Amino acid sequence: MSTPDEQFLGALEVEVDAGLAMIESGRPDPAAAPAQWTDDPAEIEYEEASLRSLRGAIEALEEHHGPEGGPGLRAD
Repeated sequence: MSTPDEQFLGALEVEVDAGLAMIESGRPDPAAAPAQWTDDPAEIEYEEASLRSLRGAIEALEEHHGPEGGPGLRAD
């Protein structure tokens, strides 16, 4: 049975993955004129880096989570 922390991390991981997938699918065509872009490429890169950082933190917590809550997640 999973703990509330594990459930939260699982749900957060799904949200982060969805955000990354949305960024990948909506990347502007570099060959198109900048006036046709709907999003600023710098903002997209910033958002992607933030989501990848969050994804790495989630993976680190999951990796260090032991059977009794381990150092990654506290056991209540």
